[in-house]
Amino acid sequence: MLLLNIDHVPGREMEALGIVKGTVVQSKNIGKDFMAGMKTLVGGEIVGYTEMLVEARQIATKRMVDEATAMGADAIVNIRFGSSAVMQGAAEVIAYGTAMKLL
Repeated sequence: MLLLNIDHVPGREMEALGIVKGTVVQSKNIGKDFMAGMKTLVGGEIVGYTEMLVEARQIATKRMVDEATAMGADAIVNIRFGSSAVMQGAAEVIAYGTAMKLL
């Protein structure tokens, strides 16, 4: 599956199949949450949260690709990511784009 954040595949004719998306709601680990609280005292990157969001983006991307594969797509273009807090200690990550069949 070709994944691009531009709106076309250069040099290829395409047929749009529709919007595809993948979502995940990921919660914080209590141990990592404690360490993150300690990190806020001295500043710097909160590695545990960075790792959590990287994992969430990977899961959301895989779910988006699975949806596109089921539609018969060869590529997903105009890919975007979004995130939001859905409750205390949990964040939603969404990956979305347009599934395309290469001609």
